[in-house]
Amino acid sequence: MTTQPEQTLDRGETELDRRAALKALSAAMVVPATLAALGANATASEEGATRAAPPEIKLAPLPYANDALDGYLSAEILELHHDKHHAGYVKGLNDALAGLAEARTKSDFGRIKDLTRAVAFHGSGHILHALYWDSMSPKGGGEPGAELAKELERSFGSVDAFRKQFAAAAKNAEASGWGILAYEPLTDRCVVLAAESHQQMAVVGAIPLLVCDVWEHAYYLRYQNKRADYVDAFWTVANWEFAGRRLETAR
Repeated sequence: MTTQPEQTLDRGETELDRRAALKALSAAMVVPATLAALGANATASEEGATRAAPPEIKLAPLPYANDALDGYLSAEILELHHDKHHAGYVKGLNDALAGLAEARTKSDFGRIKDLTRAVAFHGSGHILHALYWDSMSPKGGGEPGAELAKELERSFGSVDAFRKQFAAAAKNAEASGWGILAYEPLTDRCVVLAAESHQQMAVVGAIPLLVCDVWEHAYYLRYQNKRADYVDAFWTVANWEFAGRRLETAR
Protein backbone atom coordinates (compact mmCIF):
# COMPACT_ATOMS: atom_id res chain seq x y z
CA MET A 1 0.00 0.00 0.00
CA THR A 2 1.40 3.41 -0.98
CA THR A 3 1.34 6.04 1.74
CA GLN A 4 1.38 9.78 1.35
CA PRO A 5 4.63 11.76 1.77
CA GLU A 6 5.39 12.69 5.35
CA GLN A 7 4.40 16.22 6.29
CA THR A 8 6.85 18.70 7.82
CA LEU A 9 6.99 18.28 11.60
CA ASP A 10 6.41 21.38 13.75
CA ARG A 11 7.86 22.46 17.09
CA GLY A 12 10.78 20.07 16.91
CA GLU A 13 8.52 17.03 16.92
CA THR A 14 10.43 13.86 16.01
CA GLU A 15 9.18 11.18 13.64
CA LEU A 16 9.11 8.76 16.59
CA ASP A 17 6.93 11.20 18.53
CA ARG A 18 4.59 11.55 15.55
CA ARG A 19 4.16 7.81 15.11
CA ALA A 20 3.57 7.36 18.84
CA ALA A 21 0.92 10.09 18.75
CA LEU A 22 -0.83 8.48 15.78
CA LYS A 23 -0.81 5.11 17.52
CA ALA A 24 -2.25 6.67 20.66
CA LEU A 25 -4.94 8.47 18.63
CA SER A 26 -5.96 5.24 16.93
CA ALA A 27 -6.26 3.40 20.23
CA ALA A 28 -8.03 6.29 21.94
CA MET A 29 -10.58 6.72 19.15
CA VAL A 30 -11.40 3.13 18.23
CA VAL A 31 -12.26 1.96 21.74
CA PRO A 32 -14.58 4.84 22.80
CA ALA A 33 -16.26 4.93 19.38
CA THR A 34 -16.87 1.20 19.53
CA LEU A 35 -18.30 1.35 23.04
CA ALA A 36 -20.56 4.23 22.05
CA ALA A 37 -21.85 2.29 19.05
CA LEU A 38 -22.48 -0.72 21.25
CA GLY A 39 -24.54 1.41 23.60
CA ALA A 40 -22.47 0.35 26.60
CA ASN A 41 -23.28 2.81 29.38
CA ALA A 42 -21.36 1.15 32.17
CA THR A 43 -18.20 2.82 33.49
CA ALA A 44 -15.08 0.68 33.81
CA SER A 45 -14.29 -0.23 37.42
CA GLU A 46 -11.38 -1.83 39.22
CA GLU A 47 -13.27 -5.11 39.13
CA GLY A 48 -14.07 -4.87 35.42
CA ALA A 49 -11.42 -7.36 34.36
CA THR A 50 -12.84 -10.12 36.54
CA ARG A 51 -16.54 -9.24 36.40
CA ALA A 52 -18.53 -12.42 35.71
CA ALA A 53 -21.50 -10.79 33.99
CA PRO A 54 -20.77 -8.06 31.39
CA PRO A 55 -23.21 -5.11 31.16
CA GLU A 56 -26.06 -5.86 28.78
CA ILE A 57 -25.88 -4.10 25.43
CA LYS A 58 -29.07 -2.31 24.44
CA LEU A 59 -30.54 -1.70 21.00
CA ALA A 60 -30.98 2.04 20.58
CA PRO A 61 -34.12 3.24 18.76
CA LEU A 62 -33.88 4.56 15.23
CA PRO A 63 -32.82 8.23 15.13
CA TYR A 64 -35.97 9.04 13.10
CA ALA A 65 -39.47 7.66 12.54
CA ASN A 66 -39.85 4.41 10.58
CA ASP A 67 -41.36 6.28 7.65
CA ALA A 68 -38.87 9.17 7.67
CA LEU A 69 -36.88 7.77 4.72
CA ASP A 70 -39.92 6.65 2.75
CA GLY A 71 -38.66 8.07 -0.53
CA TYR A 72 -35.65 5.77 -0.20
CA LEU A 73 -36.66 2.91 2.12
CA SER A 74 -40.16 2.05 3.31
CA ALA A 75 -41.31 1.99 6.92
CA GLU A 76 -41.77 -1.79 6.60
CA ILE A 77 -38.15 -2.28 5.55
CA LEU A 78 -36.80 -0.12 8.37
CA GLU A 79 -38.98 -1.81 10.98
CA LEU A 80 -37.95 -5.32 9.92
CA HIS A 81 -34.30 -4.37 9.50
CA HIS A 82 -33.97 -2.58 12.82
CA ASP A 83 -36.38 -4.51 15.04
CA LYS A 84 -35.51 -7.99 13.73
CA HIS A 85 -32.11 -8.11 12.01
CA HIS A 86 -30.28 -5.54 14.12
CA ALA A 87 -31.91 -6.81 17.30
CA GLY A 88 -30.65 -10.28 16.40
CA TYR A 89 -27.06 -9.05 16.39
CA VAL A 90 -27.53 -7.41 19.77
CA LYS A 91 -28.89 -10.63 21.26
CA GLY A 92 -26.13 -12.69 19.65
CA LEU A 93 -23.47 -10.33 21.01
CA ASN A 94 -24.91 -10.37 24.52
CA ASP A 95 -25.09 -14.18 24.43
CA ALA A 96 -21.49 -14.44 23.21
CA LEU A 97 -20.18 -12.03 25.86
CA ALA A 98 -22.07 -13.88 28.57
CA GLY A 99 -20.62 -17.13 27.24
CA LEU A 100 -17.10 -15.72 27.47
CA ALA A 101 -17.70 -14.58 31.04
CA GLU A 102 -18.97 -18.06 31.94
CA ALA A 103 -16.03 -19.72 30.22
CA ARG A 104 -13.57 -17.58 32.18
CA THR A 105 -15.34 -18.30 35.45
CA LYS A 106 -15.31 -22.05 34.79
CA SER A 107 -11.85 -22.05 33.16
CA ASP A 108 -13.54 -23.61 30.13
CA PHE A 109 -11.10 -22.15 27.62
CA GLY A 110 -11.89 -24.74 24.98
CA ARG A 111 -14.93 -22.57 24.08
CA ILE A 112 -12.94 -19.40 23.54
CA LYS A 113 -12.32 -19.80 19.79
CA ASP A 114 -16.01 -20.23 18.90
CA LEU A 115 -17.16 -17.54 21.33
CA THR A 116 -14.56 -15.06 20.06
CA ARG A 117 -15.75 -15.70 16.50
CA ALA A 118 -19.33 -15.04 17.63
CA VAL A 119 -18.31 -11.76 19.28
CA ALA A 120 -16.59 -10.64 16.06
CA PHE A 121 -19.61 -11.53 13.91
CA HIS A 122 -22.39 -10.17 16.11
CA GLY A 123 -20.34 -7.25 17.42
CA SER A 124 -19.39 -6.06 13.95
CA GLY A 125 -22.98 -6.52 12.79
CA HIS A 126 -24.25 -4.43 15.69
CA ILE A 127 -21.70 -1.64 15.29
CA LEU A 128 -22.14 -1.35 11.53
CA HIS A 129 -25.93 -1.27 11.82
CA ALA A 130 -25.73 1.41 14.53
CA LEU A 131 -23.58 3.46 12.13
CA TYR A 132 -25.87 2.69 9.18
CA TRP A 133 -28.93 4.28 10.77
CA ASP A 134 -26.97 7.48 11.42
CA SER A 135 -25.39 7.38 7.96
CA MET A 136 -28.84 8.25 6.59
CA SER A 137 -31.08 11.19 7.40
CA PRO A 138 -34.40 12.57 6.11
CA LYS A 139 -32.44 15.84 5.84
CA GLY A 140 -29.49 14.16 4.12
CA GLY A 141 -28.29 14.26 0.54
CA GLY A 142 -26.73 17.20 -1.23
CA GLU A 143 -23.01 17.79 -0.85
CA PRO A 144 -20.59 17.17 2.04
CA GLY A 145 -19.56 20.06 4.26
CA ALA A 146 -16.42 22.05 3.51
CA GLU A 147 -14.01 20.14 5.76
CA LEU A 148 -15.24 16.69 4.74
CA ALA A 149 -15.21 17.70 1.07
CA LYS A 150 -11.62 18.91 1.45
CA GLU A 151 -10.61 15.56 2.95
CA LEU A 152 -12.40 13.58 0.23
CA GLU A 153 -10.63 15.65 -2.42
CA ARG A 154 -7.27 15.05 -0.72
CA SER A 155 -7.83 11.30 -0.38
CA PHE A 156 -9.64 10.51 -3.64
CA GLY A 157 -8.92 13.40 -5.99
CA SER A 158 -12.47 14.78 -5.93
CA VAL A 159 -15.80 14.27 -4.22
CA ASP A 160 -17.19 12.83 -7.44
CA ALA A 161 -14.33 10.31 -7.64
CA PHE A 162 -15.08 9.25 -4.06
CA ARG A 163 -18.78 8.78 -4.86
CA LYS A 164 -17.95 6.60 -7.86
CA GLN A 165 -15.42 4.49 -5.95
CA PHE A 166 -17.78 4.04 -2.99
CA ALA A 167 -20.70 3.12 -5.25
CA ALA A 168 -18.60 0.63 -7.21
CA ALA A 169 -17.34 -0.99 -4.01
CA ALA A 170 -20.86 -1.30 -2.58
CA LYS A 171 -22.44 -2.54 -5.81
CA ASN A 172 -19.78 -5.19 -6.39
CA ALA A 173 -19.34 -6.56 -2.90
CA GLU A 174 -20.00 -10.28 -3.35
CA ALA A 175 -23.07 -11.72 -1.65
CA SER A 176 -23.73 -9.87 1.59
CA GLY A 177 -21.57 -6.90 2.52
CA TRP A 178 -21.09 -3.21 3.13
CA GLY A 179 -19.72 -0.13 1.44
CA ILE A 180 -17.69 1.82 3.99
CA LEU A 181 -16.00 5.21 4.00
CA ALA A 182 -13.40 5.12 6.76
CA TYR A 183 -10.55 7.23 8.14
CA GLU A 184 -7.23 5.39 8.50
CA PRO A 185 -5.17 7.12 11.23
CA LEU A 186 -1.71 5.70 10.48
CA THR A 187 -1.61 7.07 6.94
CA ASP A 188 -3.91 10.02 7.75
CA ARG A 189 -6.27 9.48 4.85
CA CYS A 190 -9.75 8.28 4.02
CA VAL A 191 -10.27 4.89 2.40
CA VAL A 192 -13.21 3.04 0.84
CA LEU A 193 -13.75 -0.54 1.98
CA ALA A 194 -15.97 -3.25 0.52
CA ALA A 195 -16.61 -5.54 3.48
CA GLU A 196 -17.86 -8.88 2.18
CA SER A 197 -17.77 -10.46 5.62
CA HIS A 198 -18.62 -7.65 7.98
CA GLN A 199 -16.44 -8.94 10.81
CA GLN A 200 -13.46 -8.67 8.45
CA MET A 201 -13.32 -4.98 7.64
CA ALA A 202 -10.13 -5.11 5.56
CA VAL A 203 -8.11 -2.45 7.44
CA VAL A 204 -7.61 -2.96 11.17
CA GLY A 205 -7.94 0.31 13.07
CA ALA A 206 -9.77 2.18 10.30
CA ILE A 207 -12.62 4.25 11.76
CA PRO A 208 -15.91 4.05 9.79
CA LEU A 209 -17.41 7.43 8.89
CA LEU A 210 -20.29 6.51 6.55
CA VAL A 211 -21.64 3.04 5.74
CA CYS A 212 -24.15 1.54 3.32
CA ASP A 213 -25.61 -1.90 4.02
CA VAL A 214 -25.85 -4.00 0.84
CA TRP A 215 -27.19 -7.19 2.38
CA GLU A 216 -30.37 -8.03 0.46
CA HIS A 217 -32.58 -7.64 3.53
CA ALA A 218 -31.64 -3.93 3.54
CA TYR A 219 -33.36 -3.18 0.24
CA TYR A 220 -35.03 -6.20 -1.40
CA LEU A 221 -38.64 -5.38 -0.49
CA ARG A 222 -38.39 -2.17 -2.53
CA TYR A 223 -35.57 -2.67 -5.03
CA GLN A 224 -35.74 -6.46 -5.52
CA ASN A 225 -32.43 -7.52 -7.11
CA LYS A 226 -31.55 -4.00 -8.30
CA ARG A 227 -28.80 -3.30 -5.81
CA ALA A 228 -27.28 -0.66 -8.07
CA ASP A 229 -30.45 1.44 -7.92
CA TYR A 230 -30.47 1.20 -4.11
CA VAL A 231 -26.81 2.27 -3.87
CA ASP A 232 -27.29 5.16 -6.30
CA ALA A 233 -30.27 6.40 -4.30
CA PHE A 234 -28.24 6.26 -1.08
CA TRP A 235 -26.79 9.68 -1.93
CA THR A 236 -30.26 11.24 -1.55
CA VAL A 237 -30.21 10.44 2.19
CA ALA A 238 -26.46 10.31 2.93
CA ASN A 239 -25.84 12.04 6.26
CA TRP A 240 -22.76 14.12 5.44
CA GLU A 241 -23.03 15.99 8.73
CA PHE A 242 -22.67 12.72 10.65
CA ALA A 243 -19.67 11.65 8.56
CA GLY A 244 -18.06 15.06 9.02
CA ARG A 245 -18.45 14.93 12.81
CA ARG A 246 -16.91 11.49 12.94
CA LEU A 247 -13.98 12.60 10.81
CA GLU A 248 -13.38 15.63 13.03
CA THR A 249 -13.42 13.47 16.15
CA ALA A 250 -11.22 10.79 14.59
CA ARG A 251 -8.56 13.28 13.55
